[in-house]
Amino acid sequence: MKAMLVETAGTADAMRWTEVETPSPGPGEVLIRHTRIGINFIDVYYRSGLYAWPSDSIIPGAEGVGIVETLGAAVSAFAPGDRVCYVDRLGAYCEKRTIAADKLVKLPDSIADDIAAACLLKGLTVHYLVNASYAVKAGDVVLVHAAAGGVGLILGQWLKALGAIAIGTAGSADKVELAKANGYAHVVNYRSEDFVKTVMEVTLGEGCAAVYDSVGADTWRRSLKSLRKRGMFVSFGQSSGMITDFKFSDLAAHGSLSANRPVLFDYIDKRPELLERAGDLFRMIESGLVTIQPPELHALADAALAHSRLEARQTTGSLVLTT
Repeated sequence: MKAMLVETAGTADAMRWTEVETPSPGPGEVLIRHTRIGINFIDVYYRSGLYAWPSDSIIPGAEGVGIVETLGAAVSAFAPGDRVCYVDRLGAYCEKRTIAADKLVKLPDSIADDIAAACLLKGLTVHYLVNASYAVKAGDVVLVHAAAGGVGLILGQWLKALGAIAIGTAGSADKVELAKANGYAHVVNYRSEDFVKTVMEVTLGEGCAAVYDSVGADTWRRSLKSLRKRGMFVSFGQSSGMITDFKFSDLAAHGSLSANRPVLFDYIDKRPELLERAGDLFRMIESGLVTIQPPELHALADAALAHSRLEARQTTGSLVLTT
């Protein structure tokens, strides 16, 4: 089979379309044939070397959808032909892979492969953000950066369903309009407007209850300024670079704030929690409370082009690779 292999960390071109051995499933594992593979910023972080590698070379990819082909010993929850999806740190940018069966989730018939690959990692992220990082209540004013991105579009709709007032930031007029169509009551073009000012106008000077910040270096200081006293700063990504100069005293200076730096895998590492969060996500989609935008599709062999577009912030919604 073929895979996108990275042997030296670097730019998108570090990924090489390479023939590799097709693995066989061991005990407790399943061999799946990928149909769709989601692209996420975590893939960029590993490919670039921002996140440490577990071995000398890696196959990027944290999210996959596929068909079960072969079962390893002691696997009883799945059968050949089952449609499944998963989230893992690495290993998805390939035609086939083995994976522990307890990481797999069966896909409902109502959810197409494209949609599943566009939303599983992002939707699970939204679930823990609004339930665990900060438990959103009806009437809360919440600020979301990258509102027109894959997580942002799901998050805006979920916040609206909870009765919250969502303020988003986006980087172009088209992205502003897209965010407004996906649950945001107010959207700020961060290239020409001050989102802190908008938050204070909406909240009559009080500040918002929480900020969900996946941008990092470019936004975190003003994110803190947007919060009300005892508000929650949730930093769950760093698309503009790592936050390097944060101090605990910054929380005190802006009103006894709290800060949370969550990682999705800590919220789905137990199978019952994975199934609960995935089940809630699928129900939100099936009910129509959350609509997943059709993703931008690229061939697996063109993953470098897709990464380049993502890093240049030329995309909205999700990117998905096809095999």
